[in-house]
Amino acid sequence: MGTMINTYLKDFISGYSIEVIPKTVAKTESFGDILPKSTRVYLAHLQDADITEMVPAAKKLNDEGFTVMPHIPARVIKNKAMLGDWLSMYQNEAGVDEALLIAGGSPKPIGDYDSSIKLIESGLFDLAGFKRLHIAGHPEGNKDIDPDGEIKNVSEALSWKQEFSKRTDAEMAIATQFCFDANVVKKWMDDIKDDGIDIPIHIGIAGPAKLQTILKFSIECGIGSSMKILTKRAKDITKLLLPYEPTQVLRDLAEYKAKDPKFNIEQVHFFPFGGIKQTSDWVREVLND
Repeated sequence: MGTMINTYLKDFISGYSIEVIPKTVAKTESFGDILPKSTRVYLAHLQDADITEMVPAAKKLNDEGFTVMPHIPARVIKNKAMLGDWLSMYQNEAGVDEALLIAGGSPKPIGDYDSSIKLIESGLFDLAGFKRLHIAGHPEGNKDIDPDGEIKNVSEALSWKQEFSKRTDAEMAIATQFCFDANVVKKWMDDIKDDGIDIPIHIGIAGPAKLQTILKFSIECGIGSSMKILTKRAKDITKLLLPYEPTQVLRDLAEYKAKDPKFNIEQVHFFPFGGIKQTSDWVREVLND
């Protein structure tokens, strides 16, 4: 059984995507020795990031043969002209035709856009010929959207995007926040399936890192009940100094998918909190085991 599960796991993580920030791109001489060729690389747009550092980073990754998907955070975009300029720069200067549309981490919008729906409604991505649009998913809810801890607003937004996915020529997927419990992911997937959502899911997974690092980012990102897996481990002094590895959650998800072909996870997306090389090395070890 163990050998079979390992086979499931290898199939499940093969062809993964990964997230980077512009500063990492700038200080990395070449990604060719780190990531498999043609890996989709999400380029995170942090709150203090500027488009003038985002576009060169996207160009460098594209020039090295990677598929680049920059974040487009609605709340930091002033107006339609600014959004149009961004898309033009990404396309003409960096060869980008994919984007992850998110509301963004700012508590209040600085301009006309406060959600990924408003970005979509601009019509600019279609006009610019973007071929793939990803949207955010939250297996444990999102208190920015549903402050009461429920999932009503998130569910309504996903239903709207489901209808849009039927109208657009662009390929779509839901890229999720990271989560540590496969049962939480499965319940969320069952719930959105019941709501008629069948957009493919790219499941967010925290890459290997020091436990303290993972806990820090989990708190910053508002991870919910699945964090109990980490806090329980942190209480065990024998495990506190050992690095966190996402083996168990990935094995569980891989087994779910192997048993149910309709289990709608299309790809694994890594958040490399311990560094891109540490994550890619870990994946390589799993695939070569």
